[in-house]
Amino acid sequence: MRPHRGTMILVLGILGLVLCVICGIIAWVMGNADLREMDAGRMDQTGRGLTQAGKICGMISVILNIVAVGIWLVLVVIIGLGAAAGAAGSP
Repeated sequence: MRPHRGTMILVLGILGLVLCVICGIIAWVMGNADLREMDAGRMDQTGRGLTQAGKICGMISVILNIVAVGIWLVLVVIIGLGAAAGAAGSP
């Protein structure tokens, strides 16, 4: 049986929340793969909680970044439309 990587996945998930979304994506993918291996009985089950927590942190970081980018795009469009309307209305 292979050893679990729960601690590493949890650290990557937390780094995804704090630093960059890439770490969150990696935690999400690795967490899915390791949980699949644990379910199949090929990986040590003792790190299941850490692996799940890291996967969830990675998922949250990715979702929060997608929402933040969406809000940013909406604000850019609103500011752009406002600037265009202001430029069109002034002589």
